[in-house]
Amino acid sequence: MIIDFQTDPSRYRHWKIEVDGQTATLWMDVDENGGLVEGYELKLNSYDLGVDIELNDAVQRLRFEHPEVKVVLLRSAKDRVFCAGANIRMLAGSSHAHKVNFCKFTNETRNAMEGAGAASGQHYICVVNGTAAGGGYELALAADHIVLVDDGSASVSLPEVPLLAVLPGTGGLTRVTDKRKVRRDRADVFCTIEEGIKGQRAADWRLVDDVVPNSKLDALLGERCAEFAAKSDRPSDQGGISFSPLSREIGEAHVRYTHVSVELERSERVATISIIGPEHGAPSSAEDAHAQGDEFWPLALARELDDAILHLRSNEPEVALIQIKTQGDPQMVLAYDRFMASHSGNWLIREITAYWTRVLKRVDLTARSLVALIEPGSCFAGTLAELVFATDRSYMLVGQFDGDNRAEASLLLGEANFGLHPMSNGISRLETRFLGEPEAFEQAKGSIGSALDAEEADELGLITFAYDDIDWEDEVRLFIEERASFSPDGLTGMEANLRFAGPETMETKIFGRLTAWQNWIFQRPNAVGPDGALRRYGSGQRPDYDFTRV
Repeated sequence: MIIDFQTDPSRYRHWKIEVDGQTATLWMDVDENGGLVEGYELKLNSYDLGVDIELNDAVQRLRFEHPEVKVVLLRSAKDRVFCAGANIRMLAGSSHAHKVNFCKFTNETRNAMEGAGAASGQHYICVVNGTAAGGGYELALAADHIVLVDDGSASVSLPEVPLLAVLPGTGGLTRVTDKRKVRRDRADVFCTIEEGIKGQRAADWRLVDDVVPNSKLDALLGERCAEFAAKSDRPSDQGGISFSPLSREIGEAHVRYTHVSVELERSERVATISIIGPEHGAPSSAEDAHAQGDEFWPLALARELDDAILHLRSNEPEVALIQIKTQGDPQMVLAYDRFMASHSGNWLIREITAYWTRVLKRVDLTARSLVALIEPGSCFAGTLAELVFATDRSYMLVGQFDGDNRAEASLLLGEANFGLHPMSNGISRLETRFLGEPEAFEQAKGSIGSALDAEEADELGLITFAYDDIDWEDEVRLFIEERASFSPDGLTGMEANLRFAGPETMETKIFGRLTAWQNWIFQRPNAVGPDGALRRYGSGQRPDYDFTRV
């Protein structure tokens, strides 16, 4: 079965969007029988990847299709239940790869919600009207503000350790301590009690922000919505951009879009992502960009690349290496970057820039070896050059291939490479690359706008290797063969360690811990063995643990 990350509100089974002026309400009403695959029921607003695919789509549409929305209320449509978290039967029956990819995608969606306030001026308020357990509370944790209904039954909990022998996989532990700054001993208590915490105690421990009886809920929400809306600079009088379905062809060994193609060599365990640069010049005004809608090149490309990365993650688990190539005019790419920079105050341009930041982070966080191949005719410039610095290695051709009349390979830096698209560690990819060489970072900055050939790019430290056409084919082939021979587990751990040098942030902690801790715990018999907690949950039988500490 191919997992499709494309959807739209007309196909939602689990969410409903209601817009009322500057406030939107995102209602969670999970269809019990609407699981992504058969074998489990999504009771009590529990969720699987299909529910999160819809949530991701809704978060994107609220940003692009509703510029007037300044506040999003996240609510449950079910009485006395907010969300029971990730569906346990789904987790118990899923492959290890699916579980970890599910947790990663869910985290990325939560991060998009968390970043919406600063990047888009769109703030999230979560209303917990019942049980918010595990992933349900983690969903609430992604909001800017949490309101807990004080009715004697509504509670928040992270019961994964006592109940399931796993961790809150979408960053729950980290968000409790680093985001909400709950005291360590209180966090220890909170994360080891199954029933959770209710009422004023939840507020006193900073697990929620407001506790309010049902009779005063509407009044409080009105106040909080007004407060957060006052912080927003989103326009109230401009129309949004509608997202139409992507033009996409999925074949036996390819996925092809308008600006992106993915070619698969499964026998070699290699996927090649090829990106086509802009065919037309940048528009003359933000109004012209708006008129192009979702066909505006930077937006269209971001959507396609995002979908291609997600497709490879979930549907091609044995691909070891992703090659990234481009074709086009690098000066036209830089012209689009300059256009975006000159209209950065426009709400739509700001949204597209923020979307590119999220897509590039998605590339950073993909558990595949990544290599950029900079060949004649390529357009790795500005924003697209970020893909070179996101890869584990980059190879650039010196000169041209014999008989090739395309322009010599070049690499062009732009302002976009110096802080516009920070990594999860909060700094740019070039800053991360040159952590120990600040002078190299400044030299790179001095080359903005220059078409660098392979020798120049190599001298500046912007690529890994430069080869002429005599050595190119053999060197690239040897690298691919070597990479495919290594243990995928070892590579995932190595790459995750090496990609995020520099500052530690809540985001790097979340994904680092997901890669290491959850990747390990999800394979331990205490969790997933035949007598483990996930298998025995709800059976009335206690799990059988190996009590050896390691």
